[in-house]
Amino acid sequence: EHLAAHRAVAVHLSRGADAGAEAGGGADDGADGGALLDGAAGQALAGFLEALARAAPHGPDLSPGDYAALFRAALAREGAVREAVIPDARVELRGTIEARTLGADLVILAGLSEGVWPALPPPDPWLSRAMRQAAGLLSPERRVGLQAHDFQQAAGAPEVVLARSLRDAEAPLVPARWLNRLTGLLEGLGPRGRSALEAMRARGAGWVDMARAMDRPAAPLPAAPRPAPRPPVAARPTRLSVTEVQHLIRDPYALYARHVLRLAPLRPLRPEPDALLRGIAIHTVMERFVDRIRAALPPPEETIALLMAEAAAVLEAEAPFPAVRRLWLRRLERAAPGLVAQEQERRMRAAPLAQEAKGEWLLSMPDGARITLVGKADRVDIRPDGALEMYDYKTGAPPTAPQIRHFDRQLPLLALMAEAGLLGGVPARPVVRLAHIAIGAQAEEKAAADDDEALRALITGTEAGLMRLLAAYRRPDQGFASRRAVDRQARAGDYDQLARFGEWSLSDPARPEDVG
Repeated sequence: EHLAAHRAVAVHLSRGADAGAEAGGGADDGADGGALLDGAAGQALAGFLEALARAAPHGPDLSPGDYAALFRAALAREGAVREAVIPDARVELRGTIEARTLGADLVILAGLSEGVWPALPPPDPWLSRAMRQAAGLLSPERRVGLQAHDFQQAAGAPEVVLARSLRDAEAPLVPARWLNRLTGLLEGLGPRGRSALEAMRARGAGWVDMARAMDRPAAPLPAAPRPAPRPPVAARPTRLSVTEVQHLIRDPYALYARHVLRLAPLRPLRPEPDALLRGIAIHTVMERFVDRIRAALPPPEETIALLMAEAAAVLEAEAPFPAVRRLWLRRLERAAPGLVAQEQERRMRAAPLAQEAKGEWLLSMPDGARITLVGKADRVDIRPDGALEMYDYKTGAPPTAPQIRHFDRQLPLLALMAEAGLLGGVPARPVVRLAHIAIGAQAEEKAAADDDEALRALITGTEAGLMRLLAAYRRPDQGFASRRAVDRQARAGDYDQLARFGEWSLSDPARPEDVG
């Protein structure tokens, strides 16, 4: 069906292009879509779609994700179609083959670095040079000879510029062999030849200096200080999620950019199978899996089969990347026995009560402001005596006890909301267990506190610390410093570029500044 649809599109566009041409329409006749098939690239696209449509009856049924992968692979195999780029009527950009046919008054021979021009012969994993010669095939070095011929022919123009890069992104580059031979010849001709070589280099240096001047500022620009903006108190955020409390501790500037400036990170133009997508998919898998076993826990083998069936269905729908989907399934398959064994231990203590339980907590500040804290608990279980156990799924490494105590307060904050009856579907009962369920190559359940006394101290301390933190950022003299206490210096933040991180380092003190 997808191939047939593309065929219909190709036929419609080609007819539209023909109709537009007959009517004298231009490229802007959007109803016909003729502009899409204008030029060599458009005609190549139309031919590709027609060929793909002809092959449709011979192919199997494909899911949308598999079809997209097939379409991209087939299109990539066609190769790029490049048309001549003419920035000015007097300038043409040519490859070596095109340059053989036409002359020019001024020729710029660029890319004269060994490995670029001449390009290295491609490796042949099947035939050695002797085998190619015995079979009557051309030698790989013949292409280098052709490039030498192209260089010699182009270098005979009335005026020639020989240019190369001193280095690429990884290492310095070696001059092309023809440049070495040219400079060697001129230096061997005595004073007259060396004088001509120096004159050539001087003329080229003039062009290089002009190119560098385009990027050179008129005056040195001072480095930006480490920002700590202080917006008006009335403009400061009054609604935060439990995960953003950690950001307020580690990188307050990110909350300033998101809530005060209202700047959201741009989503990538092309979705990738990143950690965020995997986390969302695994959360959905666990939610559906727990719903399936809520009434009773089957035998281990059957429970593992249920888990993998849910995983296959969820990843098929949410991860349109066939290779990555299989990789994630294999990783979950390795972790499944551990997950099921841990689930059996949890079910001996408590039964699942709620999943994705949402809630809001309205807090009153000393200055009279009211801040709303919102959160969502991944999973809440209830014991026979009514006590609650709360769990948070992690597809990465779970936080350590010191990280939970000082930075990652998501679970303790949700525990406070649960004990106050603020989570939907969860009664106001004491929380006696907080833990992270890490789902990676192996399954791991890591408690947030070692015993009941430590857990109670963590929960009560979280409430006091939260009030102090929010009250501090209600003071007019408190700035939202950038990267205040990041867990890893190499971690890139969504707003590092806005904060001009790199012009200042983490050892620089933050400079508070009032902003309107």
